[in-house]
Amino acid sequence: MAPAGTQRKGTAGQGDKQKDVRMANIAAAKSVADAVRTSLGPRGTDKMIVQEKGEVIITNDGATIMSKLEAHHPCAKMLVELAKAQDVEAGDGTTSVVVLCGSLLKAAQMLLAKEIHPTEIASAFLRGGRIATEILQSMSRPINIDDRETLIKAAVTSLSSKVVSQNSTLLAPMAVDSVYRVRDQVNNTVDLNSIKVVTCVGGTIDNTEIITNGMIFKQKASQAAGGPTIINNAKIALVQFQLSAPKTDMEMQVAIKDYQQLDRVIKQERSYLLKMCKKISDSGCNVLLIQKSILRDAVNEQSLDFLAKMKIMVLKDIERTDVEFISKTLGCLPISSLDNLKPEKFGHAECVVQESTPEGKIVRVKGVKAPPEGSRVVMAPTATVFIKASNEPLAAEAERSFHDALCVVRSLVKKNAIVAGGGAPEIQLAINLSKKAKELEGVDAYCIKAYAEAFEVIPYTLAENAGLNPVRTVTELRNRHVEGDINHGINVRKGCVSDMTNENVVVPLLVPYNAVKLATETVAMILKIDDIVQTR
Repeated sequence: MAPAGTQRKGTAGQGDKQKDVRMANIAAAKSVADAVRTSLGPRGTDKMIVQEKGEVIITNDGATIMSKLEAHHPCAKMLVELAKAQDVEAGDGTTSVVVLCGSLLKAAQMLLAKEIHPTEIASAFLRGGRIATEILQSMSRPINIDDRETLIKAAVTSLSSKVVSQNSTLLAPMAVDSVYRVRDQVNNTVDLNSIKVVTCVGGTIDNTEIITNGMIFKQKASQAAGGPTIINNAKIALVQFQLSAPKTDMEMQVAIKDYQQLDRVIKQERSYLLKMCKKISDSGCNVLLIQKSILRDAVNEQSLDFLAKMKIMVLKDIERTDVEFISKTLGCLPISSLDNLKPEKFGHAECVVQESTPEGKIVRVKGVKAPPEGSRVVMAPTATVFIKASNEPLAAEAERSFHDALCVVRSLVKKNAIVAGGGAPEIQLAINLSKKAKELEGVDAYCIKAYAEAFEVIPYTLAENAGLNPVRTVTELRNRHVEGDINHGINVRKGCVSDMTNENVVVPLLVPYNAVKLATETVAMILKIDDIVQTR
């Protein structure tokens, strides 16, 4: 048997290794949180992300920043996934959840330094998380989902921290109207895939429009042999087969010895394509949407020439991901072969016209008609939002911002309750959890006290990013909440503490509710890791 001293030395050495791994994990995760902290709030700064190919993204959206980070440490990647999970579930609060997670890790680090066991810290934090969600539920205010003005206020709050904040009064009502249009009133759900956002460089955000009885294609109409650019009383077919010469199923070569054989091949190909185009024309179709093919060219110049002479407008390179949206919007069914080209599978519209924009040509479908009786086509409500901007980075950021606004409205549909913004929920959690800690005994009381103090990072950062004195502002905010003004938050525009509901600064309950749950679970998971095992 080894001496007792040797056993103690080995145990201490193992404990030191576990401590070092845990501290390294916390440091890696905290560094990611610190990277996005300055982007929090209406006065938060933007990040310029330069990608490998030189593309530039300017954004303060936490999910976008985190997704572009090249995180190599496993725990840093966990925070990237944390932001992604918040974006999927709530659509907003992605920066807040990462900053909150970093603050909780800092609190855990201080507790570890006092020799409190990580399992006890994790258990106390999870208990505090359950109490925090109950507090959020109690301070929330239920709303009527048909109250359009309240939904617009929540969407404006979401847009207030974006580059397009000055256009929030235009974009927020569009987001609400789009969600109202596609909302499933029976199941009370919203499928955001039924809302398509199209961006265009040229013009300003003020020129943004919402299209509810039609759609816009970024693809231009084929101009081969002078094809038509406007079709009235359109009959639209969405085809998934190729209008080009067939190829063999295996790799092989055909040797042509003289020009007569070459002439026969060309004639045969021309006859094959002409037969296909005539069948399309005879079906009554006058607008043809051709899905992009990865096997061979979906359409060639010869086919385009024939279709142009038959006065059929052609839009090629339709993405596979857009097929479902096109089918729901235009009321047409995808056609996989020429034999299935039947009029009952066509969509109908009053007009399909090509328009010019500073960026290039677009095709607009106007006045979509309901399918005839007896048709198997099932149309569904959709909306297309056409956003214009002066440059590509602004257009991309406007699209991301509008998506966040849509997600906020969807969150209110899922959970019909709101809370005040401006750091009000977080400071209320800090106060109530501190009171709860005083009722407990032992290590749990100490851990939950540290857990409560970690929530102050959100109002502190909001004040700091707005150029206010963070200590004085957070102290004043805490005093107002202790007096019972639970809706008071930091008004960054006026530089003071005021009632956020009177300022129309409200957020869906789902955003802070989900952020608290996800951040707490992530911290507990990181605390329980005591070693990293590399495998090959």
